[in-house]
Amino acid sequence: MAKLIPTTLALLVLAATGAHADTLLLDGIDMAKPSAVSRPKPGMSMTAVESSYGAPAQRHAAVGGGNAQQPPITRWDYPSFSVYFENDKVIHAVAKQQ
Repeated sequence: MAKLIPTTLALLVLAATGAHADTLLLDGIDMAKPSAVSRPKPGMSMTAVESSYGAPAQRHAAVGGGNAQQPPITRWDYPSFSVYFENDKVIHAVAKQQ
């Protein structure tokens, strides 16, 4: 019961102060519309990416990798997207603005 009172008071204070959240608006970007650019999926290996999409236009050297909390991150650039790898697996592929 003693823990319930401070929690209830905190909720009442938040409600009374009109707590709210901000909304970020991005002009010219339709987040609901998926990109038409085919990109590698997370978890794909470097070998699978290269066999599916060909050799990248540019390979950037890995950064990080000093310890387990900072694994090496590598970026490959293609004409319409960039691929980010952790070790040798895709973690993200980003379409370039057209």
